Amino acid sequence: MTNGNLLDKAYNPHDVEKRWYKFWEDENLFAAKEESGQRSYSIVIPPPNVTGVLHMGHALNNVLQDILCRYRRLRGDNVLWMPGTDHAGIATQNVVEKKLSKEGTDRHRLGREKFIEEVWTWREKYGSAIIHQLKRLGASCDWNRERFTMDEGLSKAVRKVFVQLYNEGLIYQGSYIINWCHRCHTALADLEVEHEEVEGNLYHIRYPFPSGEGGITVATTRPETMLGDTAVAVNPEDERYAALKEISVVLPLMNRLIPIIRDRYVDLSFGTGALKVTPAHDPNDFEIGKRHNLPAVKVIGDDGKMTEEAGKFKGLDRSECRKALTEELKNAGLLEKVIPHRHNVGHCYRCRTMVEPNLSKQWFVSVKPLAEKAAEAVRNGKTRIIPDMWNKTYFDWIDNIRDWCISRQIWWGHQIPAWTCEACGKLIVSMETPETCPGCGAKQLIQESDVLDTWFSSALWPFSTMGWPEDTALLRTFYPTSVLVTGFDILFFWVARMMMMGIHFMGDVPFEDVYVHALVRDEEGKKMSKSTGNVIDPLSVIEKYGTDAFRFTLAAFAAQGRDVRMSEKRVEGYRHFVNKLWNAARFALMNLPEAGPHPEKQTDIISLPDRWILSRLCKVTDAVAQGLDAYRFNDAAAAVYQFVWHEFCDWYLEAVKPALYGKQGAQKQAASVRVLERVLRDTLILLHPFMPFITEEIWHKLPGTKGSVMKAVFPSDAPDAATVLSDADAESEMGLLISVITGIRNIRGEMNISPSLELDAVVQSGDEAVRKTLSEHRDIVTNLARIASLSVQVPGEKPKAAATAVADAVTIFIPLEGIIDFDREIERLEKEILKTANELTASSKKLSNEDFLSKAPADVVAKVREKQELFIEKRQKLQSNLDRIKGIELK
Repeated sequence: MTNGNLLDKAYNPHDVEKRWYKFWEDENLFAAKEESGQRSYSIVIPPPNVTGVLHMGHALNNVLQDILCRYRRLRGDNVLWMPGTDHAGIATQNVVEKKLSKEGTDRHRLGREKFIEEVWTWREKYGSAIIHQLKRLGASCDWNRERFTMDEGLSKAVRKVFVQLYNEGLIYQGSYIINWCHRCHTALADLEVEHEEVEGNLYHIRYPFPSGEGGITVATTRPETMLGDTAVAVNPEDERYAALKEISVVLPLMNRLIPIIRDRYVDLSFGTGALKVTPAHDPNDFEIGKRHNLPAVKVIGDDGKMTEEAGKFKGLDRSECRKALTEELKNAGLLEKVIPHRHNVGHCYRCRTMVEPNLSKQWFVSVKPLAEKAAEAVRNGKTRIIPDMWNKTYFDWIDNIRDWCISRQIWWGHQIPAWTCEACGKLIVSMETPETCPGCGAKQLIQESDVLDTWFSSALWPFSTMGWPEDTALLRTFYPTSVLVTGFDILFFWVARMMMMGIHFMGDVPFEDVYVHALVRDEEGKKMSKSTGNVIDPLSVIEKYGTDAFRFTLAAFAAQGRDVRMSEKRVEGYRHFVNKLWNAARFALMNLPEAGPHPEKQTDIISLPDRWILSRLCKVTDAVAQGLDAYRFNDAAAAVYQFVWHEFCDWYLEAVKPALYGKQGAQKQAASVRVLERVLRDTLILLHPFMPFITEEIWHKLPGTKGSVMKAVFPSDAPDAATVLSDADAESEMGLLISVITGIRNIRGEMNISPSLELDAVVQSGDEAVRKTLSEHRDIVTNLARIASLSVQVPGEKPKAAATAVADAVTIFIPLEGIIDFDREIERLEKEILKTANELTASSKKLSNEDFLSKAPADVVAKVREKQELFIEKRQKLQSNLDRIKGIELK
């Protein structure tokens, strides 16, 4: 009856992974059907940057998406997982500019057209690297539909959206305070600015009154911007200035009069309570300036140098200007004091240059009308954010949203479809490139040189990738998408904007659920970063342990609202799980007929272990489905792990071996073979979303299977699902046997008795049903507990010289007379306890030595602490065993 399709002794993940991924692609198994009678399920991938390299965040995000897609295929859905990459404007331009710099040239020498050709060439050569890495993860995207945010179809969608929003009055040009990066020479959205606390100074500068007597002192962290001040503001409720009669002050070093204004924005508790107002260089000052009709004087140019408006400081770099200006203020007696001050400073998220708030003419989207509908969709449950702890963050941002600056002063990206007529100055915004001015007929039209923010095209991703603005079958079938899986860091950058655009242009939300996963940190909970040297490379881990072990680790720790603590040790642990499955399948296949199990006969006798494992299979199937349906990936992974390792491998396979070997008759053997095949088959299906490669490999060795495991039916949906039902009696009875066997094993371990030494056991219980179960299944207990005999009794006289344990309603006795020399065992344990106590004292002394703690490397100290904990645990265990032996009644 042996199956010829046996597995190799050891599992080699790399050969298996390459072979089966090629098979899946060749067989077109990832492809979605544009029209189908099946239930639709769709996910759009958060498009990685073309400059990207797979990191832990990508790995977690894509593994979770793949688990969902593979699971929904098993449930019979028509699944679309839409792949693609983002052109990543600033990031990609920076990479290509660095390449050109090494070649001794730059984009300005090349010119715009040639530079863009260079970027496309770079993209063709390197842009697919991240895609190949996602395939290593096992990502089952519909790769034939791969999109790029700069491809022809998406570019058409971008232009259509821009033109429509402009015509609706929701896109406009205006002078506004924006975040300006001098290195990248572009505006940055608020979300593209990363703030970090730095050591700085608070400069207290006196602004004299025109009379020359007295003045107002202001405190600032950016004294160079004072050259552009157009007012000094105080709070109308500030008693310090209630009696102030002066209406203006003299701007130091510039000698021009600026007004004193009263505005409730001024913080009474900061500095002197007087605020210098620089509308051209601070977003809050810009708003104050609008309220009081103040002029905006730009003193720092787009190149980071002081402008003509800065007077004699013109041409100086902003940091040079600060030094020169504070020196002059000091000499003039106007710099009263300088106090060290820690404060937050914004930096460009790409190049880390300090960002300068600057007044600039830019393109904006008026987002409030769009944001209101996006907020309402989450409030009314049209879109769910999971876990719901992120709802507050979403509403805080979207309810207080500012207009979105969408123009970027770079060359790589979607060039804004706006033209200005040189003859009459008319602005033309159009889908098609105009040949003549509709106002005066002139042909001298200059296109806007700015490109759109990368997030503008990304905001259209859920529908532009499916063919919009055309009315496609793909859109009709798969929009809105089922779920978006994303990190919380792009909840605003991307998710909220997709919500706005989806509702506005499609009349419906872009996704029903948004699952927000946490960060992947190191094993100590620290953020991974190159500077701290704690980055774990996913590709190195895959190379070492295999993709399935890595994927299962991510899923097992992906608890809602809790960061994933990753270490190679954990992946190694799940590699053992992969091996456990392999060995169990290898054993099973050795005991299955090559043609598959025979059909069920009425004469077949189904044993208690068979009934029990089928009941547990029913329960784990429900647990996996419930976990994945609720995005509780860790719960689903834990359930199937517990089932495979502890129930199927540790208990069922051991309990059923006598039946499989024919020792219990043909009827029991036939039934156990059939149950073993069914359980292994369904286990592979349950594990497939988490561990696709090994499950595919074993599936093809399993008798009677056809095609890929990807095409299998989830156990609870299968036509024969009714044959696998929950069996409370079987679970109760087998649970009792497991408790008794475990109790006997524990006594053997604690008493240091060799596993090969056969013992006798006596069990006593006042419950007749318990005694009946133990008597009927005595062979299972004697076989798995490795005992010579099992005597089942009502409670009565306790056997002499017996170790005891209690399991459920059963007291277990193991007579030890002649098995153990009690005096010698007591002596051995006492010696061991003394030795452990000495080792514990030595490690404790080290840890109380301040010199050792301060000078020894951190890993050495950690090892000593670990040893100390092990010694404490060992001593407690030894003492417990000693107490147990001393407590045994020898007479």
